[in-house]
Amino acid sequence: MSALHYTEYDTRFAAYAVVVDDRDRVLLALWNEGSRPQWTMPGGGVELHETAEQGVVREVKEESGYDVEIEQLLGVDSYVFPAERRSIDTARPMKAVRVVFRARVVGGVLRHEQDGSTDEARWVPLADVTSLDRVSIVDVSLRLAGLG
Repeated sequence: MSALHYTEYDTRFAAYAVVVDDRDRVLLALWNEGSRPQWTMPGGGVELHETAEQGVVREVKEESGYDVEIEQLLGVDSYVFPAERRSIDTARPMKAVRVVFRARVVGGVLRHEQDGSTDEARWVPLADVTSLDRVSIVDVSLRLAGLG
């Protein structure tokens, strides 16, 4: 892909949380907007008025039912989606900028998101993650957390 000026592509700013419990299980959400359901980290697009921290706290609540507290910024990752791989009809590629935090549950009850981009939330043993059909942010996040 040739170099593009930043006005020639779309950017999606998103924030994700790595939430691990005391039983070495990680919180994942089943993303349903791709060509097939795949597991992802809880999180997603940050709204214009939100900070990354506010966005990830909101997204985890929406997707899992849990209230979380951010413990640490783990890192920032970016990924380019060519126009032909986008879920909308466009000729513009997209750069996904993904901020990853470590967070812990401080309240709420596990539940599934209703009418959203995910339809199941689940605690998954860390040892089982590699056997799941998952999106790249899972491996990126676990690597940033020193767990993968």
